[in-house]
Amino acid sequence: HRHGPCAAEESQRAVRPGGQEMKDLLLYIARSLVEHPDDVTVTEKQGADELTLELRVAPDDMGKVIGRQGRIAKEIRTVVRSYAQRTGVKVSVDIVD
Repeated sequence: HRHGPCAAEESQRAVRPGGQEMKDLLLYIARSLVEHPDDVTVTEKQGADELTLELRVAPDDMGKVIGRQGRIAKEIRTVVRSYAQRTGVKVSVDIVD
């Protein structure tokens, strides 16, 4: 009998996760920043060579995810992109209203 996935399956999953983990990461970060976490949504758009994650928040939470001079938005993109780089996926984050 088996005790979970074999090493080959385990490494496959670590190397090529879908966009779901990045989507969950983005949702987690955004929901932690805003007043209305239930209004946070992330939509995946698969392009030719990269995945785009569209982040939507309540209108009055826009400033919280963008931050002064776009600093928070830039940091969110940096965190998601660095996670994506470890998984070999090109990703971009768009904050849309």
